[in-house]
Amino acid sequence: MARTAEQNAAMRAATRDAVLTAAVRVFARRGFAASTIRDIALEAGMSIGSVYRHYASKEELHAELLDQGATGLVALAENLAGAGSPTELVRGFTTRFLDDLTTDDGAAEFVVVLNHGFTTDTPPGTLDRLREAHRSMWSAFEDLVRRGQAAGEFGDGSPAQLTACYFATLGGLTTMRIALRADLAVPDADVVLRILTEGSST
Repeated sequence: MARTAEQNAAMRAATRDAVLTAAVRVFARRGFAASTIRDIALEAGMSIGSVYRHYASKEELHAELLDQGATGLVALAENLAGAGSPTELVRGFTTRFLDDLTTDDGAAEFVVVLNHGFTTDTPPGTLDRLREAHRSMWSAFEDLVRRGQAAGEFGDGSPAQLTACYFATLGGLTTMRIALRADLAVPDADVVLRILTEGSST
């Protein structure tokens, strides 16, 4: 029996997802410059032609991954700027981040690819969008720290420095997850939040 249009679309989407997942692993492991479509095809367990049916080049693949990252940063900025307790907003994001880090090796590798995106501009204009999205997220987090301090939920200190320490902690855990895999004792959200809540009045 012939496949329906919906089945064909689902198969195409599944193949694209498999290619993107493989690309994340390859780019994280080898870096963008040293990676090839052949490497990605081997990682995905498919032919080079199958990859090219969905992506014309590794540059196109890389751009889609960075676009996903930029979109995610903007969404995070909007979430952090929302109503609610600053502590609970940060705890919610931290919990999701750490859960992904614990259950999905690809999450750590995606962060590595995203960080690599700040050292290249492929295709041209990608870097500017990524930087702007990152600035929006960083600014929203600093503002949230200020709100938390005003509410007595967070301790004293420079919001910019506290923001830097918080994200440096997440970045360090990401690097350690890649190096140690399951041997890493990923802390829970409340341990990470001590960076912000130490010395708070609540």
